Amino acid sequence: MLAETICSAVSAAGLGIAAVTAWRKRFLAATRIAAYSLVPIALVLTGIVDWVAGIAFKPSVWLGFGLLAVAWLLFMTTRAIERRGGGTRKERRAAARAAHGEAVAPAASAPSLGAGLQGTGAQPKAKSRQQSAAPGEDFSDIEAILKKHGI
Repeated sequence: MLAETICSAVSAAGLGIAAVTAWRKRFLAATRIAAYSLVPIALVLTGIVDWVAGIAFKPSVWLGFGLLAVAWLLFMTTRAIERRGGGTRKERRAAARAAHGEAVAPAASAPSLGAGLQGTGAQPKAKSRQQSAAPGEDFSDIEAILKKHGI
């Protein structure tokens, strides 16, 4: 009841200001003021004011807003702790595996010859020569680039 009275008074005051503005021959501004002053009474007539007043004065609604605030606070706290803890989840899992003795990439030091040839002594000599030549070629390319630039 109080909200409806306040909205009606605001609308009446706005229409009065619009009338004074129109009397001063500022019709465009007066029309704009009249439009704004009709909004509060329109909200009263549509029932939105009752709905908002019902929400604003219910303790259960404020309890709900409080719980939303607590949930948001917990979420932000866990995010801050996660950021302070060092990296993303994947990085922490990899660090935990390394700390427990598991290798991050167990076959990282083995040459990539295929699954069948790892761990067996059946590596052909031609393969080992090609592998030993490959790193030398990489260094020769690097040396050529460095010589080209005068380093």
